[in-house]
Amino acid sequence: MMNDKMRCIVIDDEPIGKELIVDFVKTIPFLELQASYDDPIDALAYLQSNEVDIIFSDIQMPKINGIDLIRSLTKQPSIIFITAHRDFALEGFENGVVDYLVKPVAYNRFLKAVNRAKERIQISSKTESPSPQQPQNSVDRIFIKVNGKLVKVILDDILYVEALGDYLKIVTDTESFTTLATLKSMEDILVPPKFFRVQRSFIVKLISIKSVSGNVIDLNNGKAITIATAKKDELFNLLGI
Repeated sequence: MMNDKMRCIVIDDEPIGKELIVDFVKTIPFLELQASYDDPIDALAYLQSNEVDIIFSDIQMPKINGIDLIRSLTKQPSIIFITAHRDFALEGFENGVVDYLVKPVAYNRFLKAVNRAKERIQISSKTESPSPQQPQNSVDRIFIKVNGKLVKVILDDILYVEALGDYLKIVTDTESFTTLATLKSMEDILVPPKFFRVQRSFIVKLISIKSVSGNVIDLNNGKAITIATAKKDELFNLLGI
């Protein structure tokens, strides 16, 4: 974040719903409303040239729905879906959404979702930002929040990272940790040639791969992970296959 406030936009083709969320946003001191849109295409154009920290978005909208909109973003901020359509909830969480609010939205439920987004952003900021004395390309450890305390994880000890809804499971040579964060935040740290994101839910350490059979890799600890078809050629090039 550029400052102590989290920049956000609101997207909803229903004027009443949009204005309600805009009013909610304005009551929270650490939120800074950048813009609000009733046309998702206009919002997408804004997001292609401007960074925000949180998007509050309806799902069922004309031209492009909310899920397709966030999938189209190169850099995905925290997403809070606000919609009358409960059926989209599972698909939303599979795309790394922070929370899913059903209309009509109560203020206390909205505030809970915002606080969850704030915590996730703060955790991501800690994992993405090395100390001032340490160049970014030489980061060898991170601190993650586990059960209320910060735990040090040595990057070279990581075997794989798995996305579990709003959480990450980080598995090392000797133990595993679960923390509130996005897989994208870890992907920015665990980069090739040491690590590679083999599919939507997994990043693996390449030297931990024991064998490859078809679209499945087996790791040294016995874990089997499916390779996304679109990732297979790139992975094989990194492995020298």
